Amino acid sequence: MDWYPLWNSLRIAAISCVIVFFAGILGAYYVARMPRVVKGLLDVVLTLPLVLPPTVVGYFLLLLLGTRRPLGIFLMQFGIKFVMTWYGGVVAAAVVAFPLMYRTARGAFESFDETLAYSGQTLGLSNTYIFWRIRMPYCRQGILAGTVLAFARALGEYGATSMLVGYTPGKTATISTTVYQLWRTGNDARAMYWVLVNLAISTVVLLVVNMLERRNDRGVRS
Repeated sequence: MDWYPLWNSLRIAAISCVIVFFAGILGAYYVARMPRVVKGLLDVVLTLPLVLPPTVVGYFLLLLLGTRRPLGIFLMQFGIKFVMTWYGGVVAAAVVAFPLMYRTARGAFESFDETLAYSGQTLGLSNTYIFWRIRMPYCRQGILAGTVLAFARALGEYGATSMLVGYTPGKTATISTTVYQLWRTGNDARAMYWVLVNLAISTVVLLVVNMLERRNDRGVRS
């Protein structure tokens, strides 16, 4: 049994999740503090990958990173190529999963009681200390839920990934692209096997999200 699609999917999802974690928190923190009009405009831009068809997102990534595009040509001078490589899948998964992390983290930051930050400032605490030791622990449940959702989205990504990196066994194959290729070639039994693997992982992810939400609800009531 070739386990590469599972390994590659987990690798892509994990790396993209780390990228999205920090990018989403950074974007959510600063956007939440901006004027209402600017916040609305940035919300539209940063949330677009969530509402656009994944294949359209993949097409835009090809226009940006394709080997015949200016940025793609520039990167290839340094040996960096995102088309038809597994780390191109990291880029595709990160772009698609980013809005989930961003929206969830922004909601958590907006629910933060700013009087806690003001109290910390009156005590002479730095903004960095307040962010990591007060704001982040207060918002941890929402941020953890966003991280888990982003990981699940990255793990199940197909459209943008298939556009940017395609399907090459042992090189770029993921669970989602493997299911499609096996179905396309009439191998329904193996396709169903990978469907069940993905279903099991997704179920575990949803259970974790529900557990985090229940813990958050108990924390709010207390």
